[in-house]
Amino acid sequence: MSEAPIRFSLRRLRALMRKELAQILRDPSTFLIALGMPLLLLFLFGYAVSLDTAGTKVALVLEDDSAAAAGLAQTYRASPYFNPETLHDRQQARRQMIASKIRGIIVVPNDFGRILAQRRVPQIQVVTDGSQPNMAQFVAAQAQGVFQTWLANEGMPNAPPTPQIELSSRFWFNPGLESRYFLVPGSIAIVMTMIGTMLTGLVVAREWERGTMEAIMATPVSMAEFIASKILPYYLLALVSMTLCTVIGVTLFSLPFRGSIFALYLVATAFLMPALGLGLFISSATKNQFIASQMGLIASFLPTFLLSGFIYEISSMPVWIQALTYAVPARYLIPPLQTIFLTGDIWGQFLPDIAIMLAFGAFFFFLSFRVTRRSLD
Repeated sequence: MSEAPIRFSLRRLRALMRKELAQILRDPSTFLIALGMPLLLLFLFGYAVSLDTAGTKVALVLEDDSAAAAGLAQTYRASPYFNPETLHDRQQARRQMIASKIRGIIVVPNDFGRILAQRRVPQIQVVTDGSQPNMAQFVAAQAQGVFQTWLANEGMPNAPPTPQIELSSRFWFNPGLESRYFLVPGSIAIVMTMIGTMLTGLVVAREWERGTMEAIMATPVSMAEFIASKILPYYLLALVSMTLCTVIGVTLFSLPFRGSIFALYLVATAFLMPALGLGLFISSATKNQFIASQMGLIASFLPTFLLSGFIYEISSMPVWIQALTYAVPARYLIPPLQTIFLTGDIWGQFLPDIAIMLAFGAFFFFLSFRVTRRSLD
């Protein structure tokens, strides 16, 4: 004779949530991950990590003491792209590059002034650190660009002509091209991933390890009530952490916030559905906190960090890696988050991403219900 289905009860749900909240309050590591780690990530991506190319350290080796060489050196010092250290010995500059203290060497040879006095175009040597290819290309291109501009101002033949029309570049949404304007919103996605998947990945496994799962099964609790009681506290905790990150980003890092609070919370909620669902599925399937934490790291944190477009442009990845990114829910969170902060509410972009994230969430919750059973099998 089959058992009658258990009706959903708000009273039992509130009791289970009080139990889960008490467990959260008794566990200091939860607050460390939910509140301490977000602050650490924000300061890391706001201050320590920078993708800006301004002020690159280079060595400016002056082998010529002519007025022309001094003028060129002053032009490099005035450039916002370089922070040159003036030297007179190539070997000293070479040692500094080997020690990774500089990213390039600009050599002004000893015949620079003499050749210039003969109204011929002199040459400079640019040596870059190839261990960082992108930075090496930037240093080489900007060093040659500054040199060509200086030649044109000196009126040298064969130098690029001075343009008759002055071009004024303007960059939309991020005029200063500051990397923290997209790193800080991206770090909010990392925070929600950590809380949504990695913390939720421990909740059911903890019940199995502590032997309290059997006691819960002996009570008239439905699986819907049990799963909701595990999800809702961490959902609220993730929103609190996201709010804290947003306030710090806007006040401390002067991050613009051009969208609406409603759009921010709607996009965050849509992303938390797959994050929480994946964490619950991992926890229910493994029944072991250590294994669940490792699975959460591999299945959510690393893909969010590497394959979401947070740091690395998806379009620059190999085609088969680009195909993998479509299975990463954070791929559909990063663009709306950055748009809310830097541009505003663009619902034509938000709604498809929200729908995809909710579809991921429905899939992971379906798997969670399938593996979470009221039995000891």
